[in-house]
Amino acid sequence: MRHRMSGRKFGLPSDQRKALLKGLVRALFVNDKIVTTETRAKDIRPIAEKLITMAKRDDIHARRMVRRYIDSNIAEFGVNAETGKIARNPHYVVPRLFTVIAPRYKDRPGGYCRITKLGARRGDGAPMVVLELVEGGVVETKPIEQETPTTTKRRGLFARRK
Repeated sequence: MRHRMSGRKFGLPSDQRKALLKGLVRALFVNDKIVTTETRAKDIRPIAEKLITMAKRDDIHARRMVRRYIDSNIAEFGVNAETGKIARNPHYVVPRLFTVIAPRYKDRPGGYCRITKLGARRGDGAPMVVLELVEGGVVETKPIEQETPTTTKRRGLFARRK
């Protein structure tokens, strides 16, 4: 029985499962949107939201904590095959997370990811979803308008007075 057990196993050993989730989170931060199965998206969303919240702090400890999770074997710099010069690796997502993604959500308290259902996958019928980062910016709230009490309004079938 799985009482009080969190997380899904995906039929994988723990090291492969962790690598799968890290790769999907990295792909989400690089592309801002990924298409995956519903169960994988449900496991990725809390991880991605915690990393974005941590990146909003923008201090050295937050960078180290994010890098500890995201970077397993990805180098920040590498040799470009065409030019032979050292260049930044496009798959290294920590600078993108701290300079592009986190400032986008500086005024948003949470809920950075959205899951949209697509339907069943043709091969095995697995439910597919799009996991995407929502648009950032300020969430505007409308002021609450107070109604003036009126006693002449009639409502309902028997015209009760308010």
